[in-house]
Amino acid sequence: MSNPALAGAERERLVQALMAARRAVRAREPDARARVDAAKRALGERGPVWWDDGAPDWNRHLAKNTPYADWYAALNA
Repeated sequence: MSNPALAGAERERLVQALMAARRAVRAREPDARARVDAAKRALGERGPVWWDDGAPDWNRHLAKNTPYADWYAALNA
């Protein structure tokens, strides 16, 4: 998800840059993947988080080691 604090015109410009970079990846242009990464970072899809709801970040944890352990165990029961 893109950072909702981005101005509409700026977000549109960055999305267009991202789409152009993705087309460049398909065309096997040498710097295309770096351009995709730069656009995603500018949009807030990669890099430091732009939100702060105070909740702990459970990414990169095994489900069994999180508050979701019981839910996950029930899926595999």
